[in-house]
Amino acid sequence: MMLRLALPFAVLAMPVWAQDTASTDALFQAMQLPAIIAIMREEGLASGGELADQMFPGGAPSDWATAVSTIYDADRMTAEVQAALDVALDGQDIAPMLAFFTAEPGASIVTLEVAARRALLDDAVEQAAKEVAAVAMADATARFQLVSRFATANDLVETNVIAAMNSNIAYYMGLMQGGALGGAMTEDQVLTDVYGQEAEIRATTTEWVFSFLMLAYDPVSDADLEAYVAFSESPAGQVLNRGLFNAFDRTFQDISRALGLATAQYMITQEL
Repeated sequence: MMLRLALPFAVLAMPVWAQDTASTDALFQAMQLPAIIAIMREEGLASGGELADQMFPGGAPSDWATAVSTIYDADRMTAEVQAALDVALDGQDIAPMLAFFTAEPGASIVTLEVAARRALLDDAVEQAAKEVAAVAMADATARFQLVSRFATANDLVETNVIAAMNSNIAYYMGLMQGGALGGAMTEDQVLTDVYGQEAEIRATTTEWVFSFLMLAYDPVSDADLEAYVAFSESPAGQVLNRGLFNAFDRTFQDISRALGLATAQYMITQEL
């Protein structure tokens, strides 16, 4: 279970400013986060089907799809991420963030990010994007190097790896809490198992992140992408990145834990 945030996020402290949640809510809409969350729900539904194939050899329970759909409730996810972002950005100066994403090139770039994320729901598009990114990486093209600067500025690979591992741990914890492991694994063993997957997770994450970025920013001029890099490196951009990571990571840990619990309940029912 890999959490694909593919949003810029990193960690840097910033002076405290006073602001109300109206500014954060405006930023939430300007970045089109409800649309991103809706796509994440679709990704989650597909992942739920793959999970069933792995965990239920005899076939998924008849109401498994309904259970997964309930866990990936878009309205609840949106409310939770928005509330967490309000908390994460409390006391910060939202003005430069709003200024970037409500003007150009920020507004257009966000639209391209949403379109690329939705396009990657198609397996054929995702495979083609992976191939394009792999060639660009191998040739170290000028565009790949610029995209790589963006990914580095936002620490995209590392934060997505952390998020994926956090989600995997949360899923195991849900299985344990639901009694599916029957005491066969301790929490320490879970951590050892998940950390043993780090290399594989990192490789898969790197492939997906650059596939997404190369696809999303293909129509963006070098100058506009340079402006996005500059914003990402600014204090405001770094604080926003941290807030986004914390908000999404917390929500998807909850989702993964709920999936683990649901899996455990169905496994135990099938055994009975």
